[in-house]
Amino acid sequence: MPVLPPTSPNLADDGQRPYFLWWADVTCADFRRKLKEGTPDERGYWLGALLREANTRDVWLFTTVAEITELWPAAYRHLGQAKALWRFLLKLPAPEPTGHAS
Repeated sequence: MPVLPPTSPNLADDGQRPYFLWWADVTCADFRRKLKEGTPDERGYWLGALLREANTRDVWLFTTVAEITELWPAAYRHLGQAKALWRFLLKLPAPEPTGHAS
């Protein structure tokens, strides 16, 4: 099956700012680091931003299904209206409440 190209060639350039992080002053390299380092809550915030703001075909440039599944409880509360889409696509349940706001 053919794979669609990224929506922006800038996403392959570590020095460029990703279009979907319009509020944050981070480069693609910074963003990749934020997804890998830090606490699960910090990583979940950035993953949630990716899943919420990026075109779905661009998501896979930065993460995998395994990483989403691992951070799902931490990312879920940051998904906004994208919660239903990602639950459907990945067949993941809503996490159990943890005391954090949804």
